[in-house]
Amino acid sequence: DVGQKNFSEPKARSISGMPEGPYRAVSAAQRLKASLHPGVDTLDKMFQTAVARFRHKDCLGTREVISVDDERQNNGKVFKKLILGEYHWLSFEETLTAAVQLGSGLASLGQQPKTNIAIFCETRAEWLIAAQACFAHNFRLVTLYATLGGPAVAHGLNETEVTHIITSRELLETRLQAILIKVPRLQHIIVVDNTPTTWPGYPQNITIHNMATVQKMGVLSENGKHCREQPQSSDIAVIMYTSGSTGHPKGVMISHSNIIAGITGMADRLPNLCEEDTYIGYLPLAHVLELSAELVCISHGCRIGYSSPHTLVDQSTKIKKGSKGDISILQPTMMAAVPEIMDRIYKNVMMKVEEMSCLQRTLFILAYNYKLEQLAKGHSTPLCDRLIFSKIRNLLGGRTRLLLSGGAPLSAATQRFMNVCLCCPVGQGYGLTETCGAGTISEHWDYSTGRVGGPLVCCEIKLKNWADGNYYSTDHPHARGEILIGGPNVTMGYYKNQDKNQDDFIVDENGQRWFCTGDIGEFQEDGCLKIIDRKKDLVKLQAGEYVSLGKVEAILKNCPLIDNICAYANSDENYVIAFMVPNQKQLQLLAHQHGMEGSWEDLCSSKAVEELVLNALNEAALAAQLERFEIPRKICLSPEPWMPEMGLVTDAFKLKREQLKTYYHDDIKRMYAGK
Repeated sequence: DVGQKNFSEPKARSISGMPEGPYRAVSAAQRLKASLHPGVDTLDKMFQTAVARFRHKDCLGTREVISVDDERQNNGKVFKKLILGEYHWLSFEETLTAAVQLGSGLASLGQQPKTNIAIFCETRAEWLIAAQACFAHNFRLVTLYATLGGPAVAHGLNETEVTHIITSRELLETRLQAILIKVPRLQHIIVVDNTPTTWPGYPQNITIHNMATVQKMGVLSENGKHCREQPQSSDIAVIMYTSGSTGHPKGVMISHSNIIAGITGMADRLPNLCEEDTYIGYLPLAHVLELSAELVCISHGCRIGYSSPHTLVDQSTKIKKGSKGDISILQPTMMAAVPEIMDRIYKNVMMKVEEMSCLQRTLFILAYNYKLEQLAKGHSTPLCDRLIFSKIRNLLGGRTRLLLSGGAPLSAATQRFMNVCLCCPVGQGYGLTETCGAGTISEHWDYSTGRVGGPLVCCEIKLKNWADGNYYSTDHPHARGEILIGGPNVTMGYYKNQDKNQDDFIVDENGQRWFCTGDIGEFQEDGCLKIIDRKKDLVKLQAGEYVSLGKVEAILKNCPLIDNICAYANSDENYVIAFMVPNQKQLQLLAHQHGMEGSWEDLCSSKAVEELVLNALNEAALAAQLERFEIPRKICLSPEPWMPEMGLVTDAFKLKREQLKTYYHDDIKRMYAGK
């Protein structure tokens, strides 16, 4: 059983005694923690230490591709389907050897210490090997999301003035090739796949190399003995471009000591990490949540098996029917997920529950409610888990003991469902690229919803009054305000962007850096943080009422008809509107019940269907106690789901409001014209 005492113990205290903080974790009240082991203050040393401890253990795993089949759909489209074999593993020692050889090879291709080198690649073992090569040789690693559009990639490469880039064959052919003409400084492209050695049709000034060839050059360059410059803890390790929900992507400069502090804070909140653990890596490594999670694994000897959203589960789009998805083969004990993916699992299971016989459904709901009660009391329910929930647990391989959620808020309904049905705790985290992903993580036995836990041991958090939104440290029952995070995990600022640095980063009288997050939070009695708003999401309507768009979206997303929603309000108008991606199965069912038929596109553009959805939204909003002025009065249904490739959501599936506003420009005019 989970001890009862844990639930009431404070997670953090205000060290000033004032309601606005700063708050620190109880175990770090005297001093913030900046490293896992004394003297291990760079990522190079961290990896060397891990190799010394776990030399022959599995480190990085990749599934063998047995065959690729073309499958023709009814609509004439052809999808590639994969048949995959077992995982093949590199040990810690083999991973180090591969990284050392690659680093030496890059140096012999003219890459200098303390200069920038880019990686534009999907999440795979070669990504982490390349990163370790750069950390060891003090090359600054510029990371770019694999789904960034051409102009954004060109902007990042030109701003950082890179001459070398590491990429995959697919991204080179589908993304990079078209923009090479806009990146005149680029000289060397290193392709991580085993691919052809000649590349016709590329600019004269660019040489394309296979990663294996560069590694061979590394072995030859004085047998890899060329003098490498080891990094200092204050040197830049990564310049991470955030896909940002506004404007051009910004490059965040992250030092070795920043990342070490961040992963120290995270590891402290993840229970019993050890070499028996297996982690599944499928989120973008160019995202701070995934990079930090994988570095936590490496430092503790946990093995990492690679996957992708297209091959993750048995039902994934690229897995051939009858074959197993990666998660079934790997059976991980830990995984990170963005709420978008968890929401999808939740909705799929709930649809299956609806299709059960009356008796099965009653049994499921009884077991669900019984387990919720037991969890609240701190008890476990082994019998229920085995008889009722084991099938759902097997969706994630059957061995998951810890799920880490970050990147966006997790709805209370989804979080409860995960805790109950997947039989493993969900740690909700809150952090930003600017704080190395570290801020807070909820304790693994804390089953309360809507909170993100207390500060990690590497940082402290305080609240700053925000008069425009009416949030003050004197508010009752809890102090409220803009969240500021301070500590050794707070990064060095934005690359070549002094104005933004002055706006968003503060150095206090003790020389400690703070980041102003733009999020609004409140501290509860036990020192846990709750995110309640975002400065950018607050819109004032014509009549003076404030609407938090994020709050409206979070509540309406629980409606089964909705897969995704973006609320919008213009300050010159007196009501809210929304664009939404409906759930295909639920919407077709609703239309059928009202005698409406037609193609998916026809249903989404039908005024009558719009009315039906609006009525359902109204009911959901009123049941959740939204104010009348917060409820969207007009909606626009999108037949296409919003994917990062379209530029309407980030890689973590956060809404890009400006881009959505441009995309739906004509619909906004129509909805506000009362049509």
